[in-house]
Amino acid sequence: MDYHQAVMVEECLLGLDIDPGGVYVDATVGGGGHSRAILEKLARGKLFGFDQDKDAAENVESLENETFKFIPVNFKFMKKYLRLNGVNNVDGILADLGVSSYQIDTPGRGFSTRFDAELDMRMDQGADLTAKTIINTYDEASLQRILGQYGEVRNAKTLAEVIVKARAQGPINTITHFKQVINSLVPKHRASQYLAQVFQALRIEVNQELTALEALLTQSQDLVKVGGRLVVISYHSLEDRLVKNFMNKGVFQGEGNKDFYGNLTRPFKPLVKKPLTPSVEEVKKNPRSRSAKLRVAIRI
Repeated sequence: MDYHQAVMVEECLLGLDIDPGGVYVDATVGGGGHSRAILEKLARGKLFGFDQDKDAAENVESLENETFKFIPVNFKFMKKYLRLNGVNNVDGILADLGVSSYQIDTPGRGFSTRFDAELDMRMDQGADLTAKTIINTYDEASLQRILGQYGEVRNAKTLAEVIVKARAQGPINTITHFKQVINSLVPKHRASQYLAQVFQALRIEVNQELTALEALLTQSQDLVKVGGRLVVISYHSLEDRLVKNFMNKGVFQGEGNKDFYGNLTRPFKPLVKKPLTPSVEEVKKNPRSRSAKLRVAIRI
């Protein structure tokens, strides 16, 4: 299965600064590209891979050995499942927060605006909430909040009104129908960008992505040992802002906590001032990597 092209692999390995005997976590296994690269650097160590998408499990069957263990759950449960496996501390955590190419290119998953399919967008296909449920049952104020906050859609209020009015005539179940409903509000000069923002908003709500990311970052301060690394690749400003604030200040918003001497009491120290981005060559080979931002921090 051609699942996903791993992004910024060498930069991730450098960021993790792998100890061949260390314990590491790939929080988002996906196609297994990052996991394979980490395993090549491990000798006596151990890698735990997490992914809630059942299709990801097929990609890592060939990796299963005494060095690698796959855990098929959302990374927000990382601490619990590592403890169940007798692990209290790790040397590094890597999280690539992007939607995989496989998920985008599989029409039935409902992630892409290019295909017609049911409005789904679940990364965990066993979950109850779908994009179809949100569009057909959320009240107008909730729709406006999601579209404005998660998609940064400028006309979120009008868009929410149009959706609520249209669904009163009958349910909106497919991508094509949904695009027809909102067509009059889509700016013709940037239709692709606008639809991407709307779909991003729905996807974030379906998968509770920002809540899960906050859980991952919060748990990392208990899991990563002093001197260990936290490496995160994000793909939009909402994710990157959370990661940046957490690494810089130890909080998701606000100024952070300070000690008696006025020093920030943060669990991690950033190792790069500005996020790393893919090389021109990588973006040419993999255009979907163009929005990637990689941040690295060390546990202090």
